[in-house]
Amino acid sequence: MLDDSVIVPLTLIIHEKLPTTQRMLSTEPPMTPNAFAELLSRIRIDRPLIHHITNTVTINDCANVTLCIGAAPVMAEAPEEVGEMVAMADALVLNIGTLSRQQVGAMLCAGRRANACDVPVILDPVGAGATRMRTESAHMLLDTLHIAVLKGNAGEVGVLAGADAQVRGVDSQGISGDPVAVAQAFAKDAGITVVISGATDIVTDGKRVLLVDNGHEMMGRLSGTGCMAASIVGAYAAVSGDYMVSSAGALVAFGIAGEKAAARASGPYSFRTALFDELAALRPDDIARGARVRSL
Repeated sequence: MLDDSVIVPLTLIIHEKLPTTQRMLSTEPPMTPNAFAELLSRIRIDRPLIHHITNTVTINDCANVTLCIGAAPVMAEAPEEVGEMVAMADALVLNIGTLSRQQVGAMLCAGRRANACDVPVILDPVGAGATRMRTESAHMLLDTLHIAVLKGNAGEVGVLAGADAQVRGVDSQGISGDPVAVAQAFAKDAGITVVISGATDIVTDGKRVLLVDNGHEMMGRLSGTGCMAASIVGAYAAVSGDYMVSSAGALVAFGIAGEKAAARASGPYSFRTALFDELAALRPDDIARGARVRSL
């Protein structure tokens, strides 16, 4: 197992934070298209700061997608500063796509400070199951920190849940059994919200289950869309105390933007550009009209 001996002790500045339970001021019933739309409005009004410790492949895309949805990104992973940075943030996104021992140490340091400051932590366990280091790092973060949302593909989540699942590189090779049941049981046991991304996204807190049908197959032909989704999940978690509803709202928004982008793209890279444009142009009424969410 990896240890946290690389963590650098920090003298940290304490910032007053709005309690998580007070973040969502929605007047709409939860789990409705209008509630999802209201969350986008709240992001655009509040412009929450989303602290990322993420991978070097998609870091620029994650920063830009955070800006496009209406939040403010900061990318900081030096152990000497992560505690101060996360104390002023509204959400923390941890992504192990290009991890190192030093980076995992920084994630632990930032995550502990985030927990102390009531900042929601989103974990994207990229490639968990592909190598021992990735799997052990993801388990250590889950065991050590209070994770608000675990977002991964079916293989990654399945491996961490102890199911029969396979991951090749950073791509899911499938999961045995019902992924909804696996996600729901894992969420209940761990006390977290679990998101499995795919053609239909699964979101569960262990009691409730939402299926999000928004999105387009072009999103799977572009590197980094899963990482971008985690950034948007972080932005939504920053303005809502109900992380299952906020996660579903984030995936609805990302999926609708993907649908709009695919309608005018000629290939993967024009789709990438259109995806950013459509996210920036996305309006709450687009979500109210276009959300395709089922409740189980």
